[in-house]
Amino acid sequence: MKRFVLAALALTAAGAAIAQPAAAPKPVIPDPPPMNMTPGEGPAQPPPAPQGGTALQMLGLDKITGRPTGITAPIGKEVKFATLIITARFCYSTPASETPETAAFVQIEDRRPDQPARKIFSGWMYGSSPGLNAVEHPLYDVWVISCNNNAAKVAASNSTAPVKVQAPDSSDKEQIQALPEGAGR
Repeated sequence: MKRFVLAALALTAAGAAIAQPAAAPKPVIPDPPPMNMTPGEGPAQPPPAPQGGTALQMLGLDKITGRPTGITAPIGKEVKFATLIITARFCYSTPASETPETAAFVQIEDRRPDQPARKIFSGWMYGSSPGLNAVEHPLYDVWVISCNNNAAKVAASNSTAPVKVQAPDSSDKEQIQALPEGAGR
């Protein structure tokens, strides 16, 4: 009986806390699309404006002929591969100094001439784990290869001024010390 009364009091206190108005409104920050989205589900709105790469490099496979096809999908633009319409919404590849990984948010529709268009995939794809969130289609397979991060490369190569490289413990007053006599024999 005590547990029941304590639980009822706790629920009442929680309800009272929820019913009180907030002191100041908090800014609304949209959540990123869930990473475990199933095919057919789509986010209410597309992901935020791309800050990663400018184009997504993918590989498409025709399962009947076995022919692979390279696909370059500019961010935000539709690209056609056989009967599939691929729209890359966001992509990012890690720099060469880190463990290689490419992540991309991709939406894919199947538009066959004899059937109405249907969304077959909407979610995150990873270059290092193509089977983690794969496209399920009887005729075609699509997976992420890399992301074209031109913006980062251009920004890194803009400086043309020479840079003087120094050792961490160096100073301008260091001089080469002379070796004692007979040290080179």
